[in-house]
Amino acid sequence: MRDPENSSGVVAISPDYLGFIFYPKSKRFVGFKPSPEVLSIVSDSVKKVGVFVDEAPEKVLETVQNWNLDVVQLHGYETPEYCQQIQDSGITVFKAFSVDERFDFNSLSAYSEVCNYFLFDTKSQLPGGTGQKFNWQLLENYKGDVPFFLSGGIGPEDIDAISQFSHPKLFGIDINSGFEISPALKDVEKVKNFISGIRSKI
Repeated sequence: MRDPENSSGVVAISPDYLGFIFYPKSKRFVGFKPSPEVLSIVSDSVKKVGVFVDEAPEKVLETVQNWNLDVVQLHGYETPEYCQQIQDSGITVFKAFSVDERFDFNSLSAYSEVCNYFLFDTKSQLPGGTGQKFNWQLLENYKGDVPFFLSGGIGPEDIDAISQFSHPKLFGIDINSGFEISPALKDVEKVKNFISGIRSKI
């Protein structure tokens, strides 16, 4: 989220989380300088998530303070030690992993004590969303204890598919490009219909 008016429309729907991209190479980069207009819109009931890609941990923690973030979502090649450093600061840590048929779910064990949640996304050559889904059945291979968010190419038409997908550690759904008018600008009505549709089925 980046535009104050658009952010206000999304916040009015009462999502659980609202994301801000702090990756300078992203088309959705919000900038490191805090936006008082945007921050004043986000109610305390909506957790603010800062998305970072291989950023210096000091910069991450500085941004957490400046933007009053509740969550740091890591989308790069951050190590377990890096995750622990962020978590030790008192911030909730989401760690994203790109999944394809070759993904080794055993590799997640090193992160199990230093991440609060995982996020399973579609494998891509570059950081960030692909707008494509991966094979959700691959998550049957995930036997860990850390709850996860399902991500990657999810769109307004996926309510039924998500309601039929079952995994004991599924915690939430991450949506982005499938609900955009343009980068960082959401179609509020599509977001509203999706969230109400998902909540009606859980």
